[in-house]
Amino acid sequence: MFKIKHALLLSFTLIALTIAGCKSQFEKIRLSNDVAKKYQEALRLYNKKNYSKALILFEDLSQKYRGRTEAEELNYYYALTLYKIRDYTTARYQFKTFADTYPTSKYAEECRYMSAYCYYLDSPRPSLDQENTVKAIDALQLFINFYPKSERAVEASKYIAILRTKLEDKAYANAKLYYDLGGVGANATNYRAAVIALKNAQIDFPDIKYAEEMDLLIIKSQLAYAKNSIEERQEDRFNEAITYADEFVEAHPQSKFLEEAKDLKKESESGIENAKRVLAIKMADYEKYKAQLEKDAKRDSSATIKTPIK
Repeated sequence: MFKIKHALLLSFTLIALTIAGCKSQFEKIRLSNDVAKKYQEALRLYNKKNYSKALILFEDLSQKYRGRTEAEELNYYYALTLYKIRDYTTARYQFKTFADTYPTSKYAEECRYMSAYCYYLDSPRPSLDQENTVKAIDALQLFINFYPKSERAVEASKYIAILRTKLEDKAYANAKLYYDLGGVGANATNYRAAVIALKNAQIDFPDIKYAEEMDLLIIKSQLAYAKNSIEERQEDRFNEAITYADEFVEAHPQSKFLEEAKDLKKESESGIENAKRVLAIKMADYEKYKAQLEKDAKRDSSATIKTPIK
């Protein structure tokens, strides 16, 4: 029995030694206290594009190199590695931290640019929340302010233009959504909200590429708002639609939507005439009703006088 137990113990020991002996070179370096050797291996892995392993070593070294001269270059490569593995959120933080910590470094300009560029890469499609898009624009503009003569400033301006277009797409889509929702249950308030949203978008983006479409949609929204209002309010609201139509014709005389805008104006004018006609009928009916009440009141009064008192 003792021999069997001893043989089993020996087997487990041999297996453990074999596993230890088979420990990879990377693991040996990772567990090593030789920071210089670890740093050289991290750079080698980075240059070999083995970013996942390089990141492990850079993360470990970033703690051990804190306060040392070598920390500057180490943190530079640490941020680059995060960028390479597409962890843009952490990368932009590390790039910004580097630029703030080492403002005179030869890498400072690049890192400030990369921090802004990572925001750009994290900007979502127009249908989603655009908080990161706004932050990206601010970061890119800040870079231009810091380095107006840099070659990267040209690239930053190009990305700002792309991001602004995305915000324009979002603004137009949001405003149009109010118009689309207006037809649900004939909700007049949604049409009014569409007019306001479209006008606000044009204030925020004076050169928006959707200017003609938005101006036309303002007329449509106001017209729908008027149609879904009570008759007593319709004349004023149709008149506002007519004003928007006149402004469209003046602002876009060559527009492909010109005839449609004119037709919407005519429809608004017809709406006013119809509203007046309906109100006139209502007024006539009311006068008849009022006259009938007065007639009934006189008859009741006369009947009361003729009734003998018992």
